[in-house]
Amino acid sequence: MKIDFTLECDVSQSSRVRQLESMFDCPVEQKARIRFQGEAPIDEQPWNIGLIVGPSGSGKSSVMRHLFGDSAELKWSGASVIDDFASGLSMEAISRICQAVGFNTIPAWMRPFGVLSTGERFRVDIARRMLELPDPVVVDEFTSVVDRQVAKIGRHAVQKWVRKNKRQFVAVTCHYDVIEWLQPD
Repeated sequence: MKIDFTLECDVSQSSRVRQLESMFDCPVEQKARIRFQGEAPIDEQPWNIGLIVGPSGSGKSSVMRHLFGDSAELKWSGASVIDDFASGLSMEAISRICQAVGFNTIPAWMRPFGVLSTGERFRVDIARRMLELPDPVVVDEFTSVVDRQVAKIGRHAVQKWVRKNKRQFVAVTCHYDVIEWLQPD
């Protein structure tokens, strides 16, 4: 699949922008434009694990949205995070996926989403996405809110679960260390 799109927006003409222009000798344009071009071989052969990786600000999320659309927003309103999973899912399936994404603190499963740590929220959110959303499951800022040891364990477990269950998963991240353990196709 070819990637060829341009993002464009009006540039503010405020007094602060004019001051910034003067301070850094950076001429203000009427429009800000950035063009993305490349290849994403997602239709060439079967795959399970995809990866969009690059430095912060390089356009990874823009490319992700161009290829896969906006990420679905999950609602978290249950008395516990396990109550937020779709009602037709068995506790066994929920348990397996929570463990697969490294969300292994059982008492945390019994808490509402709002009181979990950022890392716990990240992991249980991936778990729900894997069980409830259609392929491909796309996760932006993959492993950005967890320490690198937790990220390493979680990446490996996610890719094993995805391959075993014949799903498609795309991680979007600025962390190049995910390549080794995620083993993207």
